[in-house]
Amino acid sequence: MTTTTYNCTDPEQRAEGLAHAQRAIAQKQCVVMPTDTVYGIAADAFSAQAVATLLAAKGRGRSMPPPVLIPRLQTMDGLATDVPAAARALAEKFWPGPLTLIVHAQPSLTWDLGETRGTVALRIPDDELAQALLTVTGPLAVSSANRTGHAAAQTGAEAREQLAESVEVYLEDGFRPRSADHSEGAASGVPSTIVDCTGERLRIVREGALGLAELRDVAPDLLGHGEEPEPASEEPEPASEPAPAPGQPDAGQQRPGA
Repeated sequence: MTTTTYNCTDPEQRAEGLAHAQRAIAQKQCVVMPTDTVYGIAADAFSAQAVATLLAAKGRGRSMPPPVLIPRLQTMDGLATDVPAAARALAEKFWPGPLTLIVHAQPSLTWDLGETRGTVALRIPDDELAQALLTVTGPLAVSSANRTGHAAAQTGAEAREQLAESVEVYLEDGFRPRSADHSEGAASGVPSTIVDCTGERLRIVREGALGLAELRDVAPDLLGHGEEPEPASEEPEPASEPAPAPGQPDAGQQRPGA
């Protein structure tokens, strides 16, 4: 395998890089691509071999399965089941964007992302180059392009410093996120916010680019990171009125002549 970096700010290299990345994914190799948050290492989500290569490149075990990036909202229905209405509302509002939703995976899918416990984490990145690649490859297993325990790469060059020859194609497209003021070290790259949509209530399990207040505008019952739901309050039973003493009137009954 020969590792190649493409400068995707050049239209000709961009086209060559996308074509090479598509071939590499089809051959169960890994590629590095930009997203709207940081750079990611990507592999065919439906190839257990490719996902294993991705995890090995990062030095990560199966207990930390990668999320899956998808090209369009409709793809979620092919990969997930029992999606809550609130989760769908969040997707419609914030996709493409820095929001990852953990949902129940379709049981019929033949993939192996790791120890997912029947779930899958989905996201649509708000990045033109990432979407161009996803359009020709379909869903990709993608994790931040760094060795586990190290800072996420914000350029293709930073990713190559960490992942080296374990990746066949590096799509270099400049600093990510684009809006960050990296001249002042904005610089750590804020990841996507992750919301678990598989329980009775939606819950943030990783804080990120989207804040709790912003998400609650769409899903008011969303629980924050580490927040526990308030216990349901039990309504006290109304006190029963004592029976009237012999010769006393019932409540509301007037004495004769009163």
